[in-house]
Amino acid sequence: MSEQGSSTAQSGQTALRRTFGLREAITITAGTVIGVGLFTTGGNIVGQMGAGVIFATFIAMLISVYPALLYGEMGAALPYAGGTYRYASLGIGRPFGFLAGWNFIISLVSVTAGESLAFAYYFKTMFAAFGVELPVGDTVLACVVLVAFIITNVCGVQITGRLQNGFMFFFWGVAIIWFVTMIPNVALPNFVETPDFLSGMGVGGFIAAVAMIWWCFAGFETCCAMGEEIKYPHLNIPRALILSPFIIFAVNALFQWFLVGLVPPEGLAAVAESSAPYAEAMMTAGILGFPLLLLAAGVAFGGDFSTMNASQAVPPRYLFTMARDDSMPRVFAKLHPRFQTPYVAILTLGVITVLLVATGSLVYISNLSLFADLFYYVIGIAAAFGLRRKMPGLKRPFKVPGVMVGAPVSVVIYLVMMTQLVPEALITGVVWCILGLVMFGVCTKVYGKPEELDPALVATSEPPAAERAKMDREFRIWTIATVVAVVVAIALYALPMLL
Repeated sequence: MSEQGSSTAQSGQTALRRTFGLREAITITAGTVIGVGLFTTGGNIVGQMGAGVIFATFIAMLISVYPALLYGEMGAALPYAGGTYRYASLGIGRPFGFLAGWNFIISLVSVTAGESLAFAYYFKTMFAAFGVELPVGDTVLACVVLVAFIITNVCGVQITGRLQNGFMFFFWGVAIIWFVTMIPNVALPNFVETPDFLSGMGVGGFIAAVAMIWWCFAGFETCCAMGEEIKYPHLNIPRALILSPFIIFAVNALFQWFLVGLVPPEGLAAVAESSAPYAEAMMTAGILGFPLLLLAAGVAFGGDFSTMNASQAVPPRYLFTMARDDSMPRVFAKLHPRFQTPYVAILTLGVITVLLVATGSLVYISNLSLFADLFYYVIGIAAAFGLRRKMPGLKRPFKVPGVMVGAPVSVVIYLVMMTQLVPEALITGVVWCILGLVMFGVCTKVYGKPEELDPALVATSEPPAAERAKMDREFRIWTIATVVAVVVAIALYALPMLL
């Protein structure tokens, strides 16, 4: 199959179109991550830790880098739709692959649900900035937006990619304007004053804080799930994953810096409990009107929409792949006759998302997502280890060193974070796994052994010299921009200590 892709494979298996380049791989990955965690629960952690949040954020980045590289290796070698599901199935067995894919699905479904609620909070804040209270419930508003994105995702992956670029660039355009306008309101003494309640956090509290901040990083490998829709995946997937943890760190750290700078230590407690902590911070600081409107619009129509768009696009591809592999009912492998999208999977997961929104609890939703994230990452890391042992001859365009040490250490770290979940989310996660395994068992009994994977689905070729040069130049630009952003973010926290 050519890199430009086609809608069908030569075998009986259904192929997806290769549409995305490096830019889309990065923006979809970053867009999946930058949103609900940063502007809700991540903001709450700032309220708990003050300027100390930078240490939790830095640790969250560090424990994301090596797993991201492992995913870069697997994504480059096996650019199938389905990501962790596919890697685990091949590396450590189909039941583990199924559990990985099944938990990835509920993780991003939960993100979509949480993001829609976050959108509702910040959308209503746009009106509250001028003293107007919308007479619409959060769940109703969230569901309206959800339906719009469900329809968009059914209509085609190209629309999804264009929207993703638009949402991300709108977000950053608004963010830059907001940053500039907020600088005069930042109080540097806030960075050297420790909140009274921080000393009581303890080791367990700090681990819990890191876990919730890490949730703002979860999804760093999202582009792997769309491996069959990325052009030259052996190049673009590793490059996207090399950058993604650092991009996510820079974004989180920059927004956290402003949040700390705007709120005096005595006002942090309110931020820790708020559904819209950034809006709460501005109102605590007495900043209303246009600046508050600007923030709310950027979060709602940039950050929230970019995450909703990406997180709603990816899980159906997992369900599609699992159905194509006979691990789930085959109806989920159906493509829309016109748009060539897995519309049955999109609509089914859309219904589940609405049900989660109906709970109205971001704490529950975030913890459910965190359980699923940690679970499937543990499986994914184990899959990288297993693939090295089981398929040593596999062509690996990108290879990560130190797997014998790095993989086990990463697994232990993620299992420790899993101990910080609220019981309700843990129970729901276990029930979800049991339900999935029952369906998996029925499908494997009914359908039997799945069809062997068609190599044509992941056939790759080297780009022409001119296109390769263009791709290399684009990667360099992204790399330079990422390095600058990380350095600036760290320097901003260090600056108050030096003055």
